Amino acid sequence: MSAASTSPISLQFDASTGLAPAIIQDADTGQVLMLGYFNAEAWAKTQQEGRVTFFSRSKNRLWTKGESSGNYLTVVSTHIDCDADTVLVRALPAGPTCHRGTVSCFVQPEQLQAPAAPIGFLGALERLIVERQQFPERAPTSYTVSLFNKGLPKIAQKVGEEAVETVIDAVAGHRETLPGEVADLLYHLLVLLVASGVSMAEVIEVLQERHRLPNTRHLTEG
Repeated sequence: MSAASTSPISLQFDASTGLAPAIIQDADTGQVLMLGYFNAEAWAKTQQEGRVTFFSRSKNRLWTKGESSGNYLTVVSTHIDCDADTVLVRALPAGPTCHRGTVSCFVQPEQLQAPAAPIGFLGALERLIVERQQFPERAPTSYTVSLFNKGLPKIAQKVGEEAVETVIDAVAGHRETLPGEVADLLYHLLVLLVASGVSMAEVIEVLQERHRLPNTRHLTEG
């Protein structure tokens, strides 16, 4: 699990409590899920096993998130802050993080829900599509499941159809219907990626790499 840690410095624990706060963030959506605390043993266990384990102040013991519910938090990366006394943990939740059944502990009925970044929703949608592929019995009447049942050629055909409809609306200047067509295209494209065994993270990595490369088009033009 050491590969998940991206922090070369050591986490420091409070001298009086022996604890350090840990902010848990959904690695796909960027949504803040919860706040917990590590002691040295919980921090070491989290790094070793790749699942978030806290020190529970109420239970006065180590507590692996999800040990009773099954809603584990799988570590993607860890990032210690500038003072080395707080850590951000990017993780993939196996289910609702809060004991009340909500995605995040920072959700209260009397206040507005903190919105996730728009691109983050695509990560959540991709995760749902993967779940539909892996566990079709959980939603047998799902449209996504029906697409997977029809196979990759049909999924690819739908992507083509939605792309054509998107182009038609864009060229015709149909501003009011274009967002819906693009949404259909993005959804079917995500299904195609999942069916092909390609993650959106791989696509974004390619875009990021291209963005980092200098523009060399002028070397081959003219």
